[in-house]
Amino acid sequence: QVQLVESGGGLVQPGGSLRLSCAASGSIFSINAMGWYRQAPGKERELVAVITSGGSTNYADSVKGRFTISRDNAKNTVYLQMNSLKPEDTAVYYCNADVSVSVRVRAHYYWGQGTQVTVSS
Repeated sequence: QVQLVESGGGLVQPGGSLRLSCAASGSIFSINAMGWYRQAPGKERELVAVITSGGSTNYADSVKGRFTISRDNAKNTVYLQMNSLKPEDTAVYYCNADVSVSVRVRAHYYWGQGTQVTVSS
């Protein structure tokens, strides 16, 4: 019922930038936190950045100062601006949203399909 659609991934050279977008749609009553995760080959999925409905943010140490998460609550969309990209940023990036579909139902985490980000010369 709830879908997250990601866009913006691709191939970029080291030092370059990409902007990821993820729009939530469907039976949405409210959205609390939204975030970005990534999973590199042979690695566990890890939190990259998260933003609350009020705009508070947290970042993984590895991306602090380089990545910026933001959201447009009216559009149910979260963004990840990635600057100064490094080869170690290469991963599949997934967006996540903590969504309530009803006032009576506890929020549930929904995931996007993932978008590949490759940082390579």
